[in-house]
Amino acid sequence: MIKIIRAGRINSVQDMGRNGFRHLGICQSGALDRTALAIANLLVGNPRDCAAIEFTLGPCELEFTVDTRIALGGADFGATLAGRPLLPWWSVCARAGQILKLNAARHGMRTYLAVAGGINSAAQLGSRATDLQAGFGGHGGRALTEGDALSAGALDKPEAAVHTAPSFGVRAPSWYEPDDAESLAIRVIPGPEYGMFSVAAQKAFWNDHWTLTPQSNRMGFRLSGPELKIKKGGDLLSHGVLPGVIQVPPAGQPIVLMADAQTTGGYPKIGVVIGADLAKLAQLRFNRTLQFVETDATEARDALREEALYLQQIESAMHWLRPAK
Repeated sequence: MIKIIRAGRINSVQDMGRNGFRHLGICQSGALDRTALAIANLLVGNPRDCAAIEFTLGPCELEFTVDTRIALGGADFGATLAGRPLLPWWSVCARAGQILKLNAARHGMRTYLAVAGGINSAAQLGSRATDLQAGFGGHGGRALTEGDALSAGALDKPEAAVHTAPSFGVRAPSWYEPDDAESLAIRVIPGPEYGMFSVAAQKAFWNDHWTLTPQSNRMGFRLSGPELKIKKGGDLLSHGVLPGVIQVPPAGQPIVLMADAQTTGGYPKIGVVIGADLAKLAQLRFNRTLQFVETDATEARDALREEALYLQQIESAMHWLRPAK
């Protein structure tokens, strides 16, 4: 059992989200940084898609009431376990009565706490992810608050060595910077309405730096920069949209749709962030900048294969672990 002593803001139970329900108006939800979630889960012997706690802002405090294996994946929140530093990408044993503290993130924006067996909330529509807008899934369909108690699922016996092994860690993903970069490079494929924008707007989209505004949330990242003007018209019938799509409302400031995005929209789509870069984007801090880099479907697929290989390497390494004597 995990007791929430201090909840922080906008922290919730998330997994890889829901698939196959967008035609019913149900969004994907799930972790914004799916790579960090997968690594944290692998480090405690879980399947990649188990439910964990997504922390967006600290400070937070949790108490473990039973012995368990835990790992943090993602941003460095200056975490301590029973007063000792706990770095991201490390797997350790947490003893009953020990308290995990997370401070404000030193860099990055989000971290994921995985526990052996995964967070054991009820699955709804095939997922334990919290849909904060619709108010279901996760822990009561809401962000975590003080006094909440979360349980872990059953342990997987074949992975028992992971649960008793000495502390260990893995290297962070290659794109994960120890310090926040001045401007993040995010790869984008031009969208179906790219040609509706003026030449000047197209050049500005690629060449200018865009600032992530504090008005951003799990639904969409709102960017600030030069106004992107369309040639004429711009009114579209409402149509299906997905996480990663970059919409441009009439004000000309782009919005990148994220995991909690609505299922339909009517704004022109100037581009789509490739799947492999959505995790990187999820770690961008407010008021930091990014620059879009044009790419194509081939590079997008190659990037996903590279990420899959990296996760497979971690998964394979888990089989070499031996229990502590």
